[in-house]
Amino acid sequence: MNLRTTLLAATVLAAPALLAHTAAAQPVTGPYVSLGGGYTTEDQQKAKNIYINGVEQPYEARIGIKNGFTGNGAIGYGFGNGFRVEIEGDYLGNRFDELKASGTDQPAHGTQQQYGAFANALYDFDLGLPYLFPYVGGGVGWQYDAFDTVTTGSGIFINKTKGALAYQGIAGVAVPVPMVPGLSLTADYRFIGLASSRKYDGSTIVGATAVPFQFKAEHEYNNVFEGGLRYVLFQPAPMAPAPTPAPTPMAAPAPAPAKTYLVFFDWDKYNLTPRATEIIAQAASDSKTQSTTTIDVSGYTDTSGTPDYNQGLSERRAKSVASQLVADGVSESEITIHAYGETHLLVPTGPGVREPQNRRVEIVLQ
Repeated sequence: MNLRTTLLAATVLAAPALLAHTAAAQPVTGPYVSLGGGYTTEDQQKAKNIYINGVEQPYEARIGIKNGFTGNGAIGYGFGNGFRVEIEGDYLGNRFDELKASGTDQPAHGTQQQYGAFANALYDFDLGLPYLFPYVGGGVGWQYDAFDTVTTGSGIFINKTKGALAYQGIAGVAVPVPMVPGLSLTADYRFIGLASSRKYDGSTIVGATAVPFQFKAEHEYNNVFEGGLRYVLFQPAPMAPAPTPAPTPMAAPAPAPAKTYLVFFDWDKYNLTPRATEIIAQAASDSKTQSTTTIDVSGYTDTSGTPDYNQGLSERRAKSVASQLVADGVSESEITIHAYGETHLLVPTGPGVREPQNRRVEIVLQ
């Protein structure tokens, strides 16, 4: 691994720790899938330990590769705090261009196909922008490196696939698609390297005879530029707006409490005293300002006299007060008359007692 690779790996591993205190994580939560595709450029590969017909050659070679195309797909899981992990399958396809060996350049033909899988760890950053979320990450995995029907001008023929440990560094940005919750457009750069050399064998032409040909390939690095889509699965259904609470019905106003007036009488009398006339006038006046619907007029007596006599006396007292109310402007239809005789005493007494407080009429405004 050269200095460039070491610096890239260190940057990928250190970036989350360095930035974790300055940026909040984009909340990618739960499982997701992604697809990507793009363009790949590959550095020249170094071929060494070259053998022709079992004889080691005193030179090394450089294998030139044309730019090509790449694609990948991944399934992953976001933890809701910026970190996510994924398993990725990838493919890179390039064509051979030339072979430089022993001071000569030879045209080369055929394809190189690299494919395999990576286990990646990534971190998303929230910069406070609703439409742009950078991410960095890295991965390790296994890649197959296939030299598919490769030929050169000197008669070399190789058709072989070898595997190697691989690593990658990733830096990119995601742009959420507002119309589709959970969907983001992605664009990223990936540096992919193979961590070990691969030994290939094939044949070459010496004179007119095909003889064995072997070499070891080293230093394979790919620069990958991709665009893609990422979709977070199992998006929660949009929350319905909270229902507008129904207006609280206003409580009906409590009915005004009944108001009572007491009119007192002399013993065995039902005619009105001057003071009684004043109280009745006040009751009549109040009934007009307090939304009165009913006026109860109830007559009573003390316990002197017989019950039958007292019953009639209480009725006469009630009618006397009612007549005065009408005279003071109260509608007769609003008045209800009751006679209770010597029952419902205001001051409890025994029979035959002349009690002034019990000789009364009660006016109640309802």
